[in-house]
Amino acid sequence: MRVLITGMSGFAGQHLADLLLRETHWTLIGASRDTQGDRQNPRVFWWQIDLKNADAVKRLLSYERPDVIVHMAAQAHVPTSWQDARGTYEDNVLGQLNLFEGIIAAKITPRVLVISSNEVYGRPAAREVPPYREDHPLRPNNPYAVSKCTQDLMALQYHISHNYDVLVARPFNHIGPKQAARFVAADFARQIAEIEAGQREPVMMLGNMNAERDFTDVRDVAQAYFDLIKKGMAGQVYNVCSGLPRSIQYLLDVMLGMSAAKIELRTDPTRFRPADTPISYGDATKIRAATGWAARIPFEKTIEDILNGWREQVKIRN
Repeated sequence: MRVLITGMSGFAGQHLADLLLRETHWTLIGASRDTQGDRQNPRVFWWQIDLKNADAVKRLLSYERPDVIVHMAAQAHVPTSWQDARGTYEDNVLGQLNLFEGIIAAKITPRVLVISSNEVYGRPAAREVPPYREDHPLRPNNPYAVSKCTQDLMALQYHISHNYDVLVARPFNHIGPKQAARFVAADFARQIAEIEAGQREPVMMLGNMNAERDFTDVRDVAQAYFDLIKKGMAGQVYNVCSGLPRSIQYLLDVMLGMSAAKIELRTDPTRFRPADTPISYGDATKIRAATGWAARIPFEKTIEDILNGWREQVKIRN
């Protein structure tokens, strides 16, 4: 089996690659705009490619002819999408369009798992209470969410119009080791690790701490993608989530409880979004029924691994 993972050098992409190398004999083809990767494994091949380059995408698909494509490459940071909506749309929408058009040009029929986002559900409407199920109306309230709605619908369109074997995963917030510091859990862990090491003053800068999110360990999310590759149904959408809302404040409290440092907490207005969702959590009944998947890694274990990972990074910098 030949599996193309766009964005394999990214956060979830690295974890999915680790899982597939451990659990299968599949050949992995990584596609990344910024790197050719550093994975020394004879079953891993890399293409440094910008998916917005339609000709390059066609060359990739015609040469590699993958049996499975997991499309993860995206501009995935909501605050960045407010600053650069055009770039977000081009990366996420045009990149996926080129992928499907490249499949047509290469005359291949791979199974395609498109990675969307819970952001497509947006804010709860008046008198509406989550959890969100897959049939919930799409109400995007930021440019990133709009781009993901478009990817969702495009995947369905190519399934219907070309009878392609396409399905969609909608992961809710996933956190874990190796995540970039611009995301909330990693940002907190980096700040705490640097304070513990004496690299910054004992003050943490915080944004909206009341927002509640459905946090799942990225390693569980990678397992969900693997299960969907094997057992998901074409033309269907699957939430990937724990089903439990936790506030950003609770996440921080758990992490602070793992540190002996005395830290002052300050609000930073620049960390607030122009439009935010007060609560978002999902219903994982559909993926559980289709594959047997469920989130299994305890939340506290995830937080501990994130914090220890940043402690190691800070130690290396010293």
